[in-house]
Amino acid sequence: MRRALPVDHPRFGKAEPCQCVLEEDQHTRRTRLERMSHLGALTRFTFENMVPAGRNDDGGWFERAYAAARDYAANPAGWLVFTGSSGSGKTHLAAAIANARIAEGEPVLFMVVPDLLDLLRASYEPGDDDMGFEQLFDQVRNAPLLILDDVDTGSGTPWAREKLFQVVNHRFNASLPTVFTTTTRPQNLDERLATRLLDEMLSRVLVLDSEVRGGYSQVGGMTRERINELQFRTFDLRVQGLHAEERESLDSAFRAAMAFADDPRGWFVLQGANGCGKTHLASAIANKALSNGQGVFFAVVPDLLDSLRASFAPGNETPYDETFDRIRNVDLLILDDLGAQKASEWAQEKLYQVVNYRHVAGLPTVVTTDQSLDRLQQAHPRIVARIADPHAGTFVTILAPHYRLGRQPEAPSPRPSGRSRR
Repeated sequence: MRRALPVDHPRFGKAEPCQCVLEEDQHTRRTRLERMSHLGALTRFTFENMVPAGRNDDGGWFERAYAAARDYAANPAGWLVFTGSSGSGKTHLAAAIANARIAEGEPVLFMVVPDLLDLLRASYEPGDDDMGFEQLFDQVRNAPLLILDDVDTGSGTPWAREKLFQVVNHRFNASLPTVFTTTTRPQNLDERLATRLLDEMLSRVLVLDSEVRGGYSQVGGMTRERINELQFRTFDLRVQGLHAEERESLDSAFRAAMAFADDPRGWFVLQGANGCGKTHLASAIANKALSNGQGVFFAVVPDLLDSLRASFAPGNETPYDETFDRIRNVDLLILDDLGAQKASEWAQEKLYQVVNYRHVAGLPTVVTTDQSLDRLQQAHPRIVARIADPHAGTFVTILAPHYRLGRQPEAPSPRPSGRSRR
């Protein structure tokens, strides 16, 4: 409630608890605060039912995050950002902070960002009992303690991005206590969000999983066992029946692939007919990277786009942003079978975002395609501008046919038909 006070009174215009709230007992107050917090089923997530050291030997990162969360719950000041993969404990820690504050009789607002944006959209046309947009928006922006869960999943439409930024920017300018959770590393978020979440004067970022190097991931069926068979030593350069220029192109591609494997930088594009050895050479490069302790993601492009679409669906065990972030930042990415087939605008955009990100960052990427550069240009003009940049990598064309079958000897010309003379 707001009291009718003189303009010069220090409490003029400020809200304060009504008498019924001041007189309520502890249980009633806690029940009311839990209802207002939007925690729902997350009221069961407390510090008491967590393992402070984590459930795995993780180098101490969870124990440090747990201690920071407890300290923050006792005295929420500034911002706390939990970032890590799905299942790392981000939401549990954030909810535990909220429940600890409620146990102390203090208000807190816990919002899953996609749900928050849905509420704001719905509040434009409120019903008789609904809270209007301005009232809801003001409540979120000025909550004494706000927890935004999955802040990286609320950036779908321009409207959503703007509303989310307005909330974050308001609380940044006012230095209001705020907790964020995100699967995507803060530095990889939208630039306006990233600069605020990474502000060292206000925010503390806690990474809830170790930066594990190495390992192999794949989409499209190229298993670790399969690529292990495709080494440089098993690549057959003694293909029979090749013309001189075909043999030279195969030898050159082999040498270029070995050079890239020894010093992977920028792009390495292998273009040639189906079965000429492109995927074998790409796999050989992957094996070299794995032997050096680097991480490799081997993606057959059509299957990759299907996988990203599937991970975007609600309720998927591996969220879209986590999958997308892993693909963009892996030590070595292999995009096998980049084709000229038309994909949806969404798929085209996602593929371009991966390509552009790795181009700007200079991350090693191998691309194979059986399409000519002209056909690729028609289907993926922006992607071709990146992968065919002579200053950013190497483009190799293999002229040889299927490297296992070789060129079949030409059949003898048939004899003219007709009766033979006797």
